[in-house]
Amino acid sequence: MPAFKSGKGNSPEWCELEYFEIVKLSQGAAHAFERLCKEKLIVGRGQCRIAFDGQTVDAEEGANLDLVSQDGRYEITEALSDVTLIRMCGRWGDETGGSGIFGGKTSESPHDDGDAVTYAKSTDFDNHYHDCDEYWIIFEGRALAVSEGRTYEIGPGDCVATGMGQHHDLPQVIEPLRGVWFETTLEGQGRRGHLWDHTHGPAEPKPDRI
Repeated sequence: MPAFKSGKGNSPEWCELEYFEIVKLSQGAAHAFERLCKEKLIVGRGQCRIAFDGQTVDAEEGANLDLVSQDGRYEITEALSDVTLIRMCGRWGDETGGSGIFGGKTSESPHDDGDAVTYAKSTDFDNHYHDCDEYWIIFEGRALAVSEGRTYEIGPGDCVATGMGQHHDLPQVIEPLRGVWFETTLEGQGRRGHLWDHTHGPAEPKPDRI
């Protein structure tokens, strides 16, 4: 079950990402968070002022904050425009694969350097695997995702959790997509980024992470 919704207890037991939420604030609004554990906050759209760990910063689209303390709170003291925030909480390790914002759209001439597939594709997204688990949290648009050989229609509020070594892909976009990707604790050979059988050697998936 690699696709799940926001909410406590909704993630599979093997997931290092234990909780997420998408928070949308109107310009001028404020919002406080009580820390649950290790946390990450990414600004998906807009600009805001964030107070955490004794400092206040102005953060714009793409800002990526690691909040590792398990005590206290952090807050959006002011949304400087309409803003979309993606909050992630869990138990990942110190060395992770990375995180950020990604998009998906239909391509007029699809090109794919990833591993071969048997399904139809209309995007330039590549079929790949990782030396870590990866999570896609969607906050705009709709698409078809393939993970572990199964196809899922995904949209705002969905998280696709793909275990280490499992191939995954975004072959079809229904509406232009935006989401957050988060590659958690590096394992195995500890390689970062997209890996392909034809270049990096056969994937070695964890059979219990499905």
